[in-house]
Amino acid sequence: MPKTAPLRPRPAHLAEPMASLGGLLREWLPRQRWFAGKDRPVAELGLLSMTELFPGCLHLLVHTGHGPVPAPGGTPPAGDCYQLLLGVREQPSPRLGRALIGQVQEGPLAGRTVYDALHDPRTAQLLLERLRHPGKAGPLRFECDPSRPVPGGLAPRILDAEQSNSSLVYGDEFILKVFRRIQPGINPDLEVPNALARQGCDRVPAPVAWLRTTHPYGATLGVLQPFLHDASDGWTLALQALSSGDDFTAQAHELGRAMADVHLALASAFPAGPPGENGRTAAAMTERLTAAAHCVPALQPFVPGLRTAFAALATCDSGPPAQRIHGDLHLGQVLRAGRDWFVIDFEGEPSRPLAERRSAHSPVRDIAGMLRSFDYAARQRRPWRPEWARRCREAFCAGYAARAGWDPRKKHGLLRAYETDRAVYEVLYEARHRPDWLPVPMAAIERLAVRGD
Repeated sequence: MPKTAPLRPRPAHLAEPMASLGGLLREWLPRQRWFAGKDRPVAELGLLSMTELFPGCLHLLVHTGHGPVPAPGGTPPAGDCYQLLLGVREQPSPRLGRALIGQVQEGPLAGRTVYDALHDPRTAQLLLERLRHPGKAGPLRFECDPSRPVPGGLAPRILDAEQSNSSLVYGDEFILKVFRRIQPGINPDLEVPNALARQGCDRVPAPVAWLRTTHPYGATLGVLQPFLHDASDGWTLALQALSSGDDFTAQAHELGRAMADVHLALASAFPAGPPGENGRTAAAMTERLTAAAHCVPALQPFVPGLRTAFAALATCDSGPPAQRIHGDLHLGQVLRAGRDWFVIDFEGEPSRPLAERRSAHSPVRDIAGMLRSFDYAARQRRPWRPEWARRCREAFCAGYAARAGWDPRKKHGLLRAYETDRAVYEVLYEARHRPDWLPVPMAAIERLAVRGD
């Protein structure tokens, strides 16, 4: 790529960067997969932190404020914080492709081209070198586990998969997840794998290096972990089995055992949560249902039936103790390498507050997420395969029970409530982001509202 002119810390450049970047970022941010405010205009854009990470590369934390929109059931958040790595060069390059953000028209950077620097191999390599050698850059802190050295010179490539963050793979040996939406505090995707590694749990790749910031608040910005290059994710394997007419129950059974291993390790690694409060949980689920029904009219006819699931939860036994869980478990969050299953992405649902994602929950919530994922897979092609999903669900629960010592299928009230809550979340998500997929969770909504199984 063409040589990049160094950016020297000129006072005007540091004092008024938004004068140059604001207009471009207002247009570019809402088009990114990881931007959470797609349904709200960016009314405000403010700079929280800026560091010249390398010559020609700026690290930014920006705050986006959103105009008011109707939000049944609650007030929308005032705004979000996002992490950006911006490349700045004198001349545009055709190699930038979709990484291009645009040419600055005004302000101290007028005339320069700005792009997403994570797509730049040079920036990606320099970022790995920073992680290999602990140190500081302004408010940024690069840290690593000295017992797990990372070799240099690994060729980088950015993953194109649709996700809520950005990931770089280095030499098919390591993967760096760069968090985009930033919240104060340690990210569970660093905290949990580190804790599980100390427990000796080998179902989760252990972090080898990470990036955090101390300003404007302490937050995790990225995590480097081993990359299982010979692995396939559970979603891909399930679709392959469906396409070829193969049975998937043996794999589902082993996956259930693996998830029980992770839950057992989590219960040992973190303090137990308070005794189950099913009444409070049921009330929160009912509130989410009411808000979702206001946003998705197709949900409204099923609300009375769905509420019975939450009413039953309030009166059933508390089930297994609350503990740290995965928080967003589905077939895309598990990998199979050889005969073994591994669990990844412990960030939880990025749309939920960090404190909630780090708190204790019933492990049934994770189980319900995986059961819903089998249903999603079975409905990717017509004719739909509900019997395939039912067999996989049974096998997963049986495998989990064999390792955990309790059977999710015998906690019918808990399982129905958590699966219903998950399906409501899916309806809202699909309506906002993938309307063509809406029939998938709506089929589950009809089943759960009418039959409750």
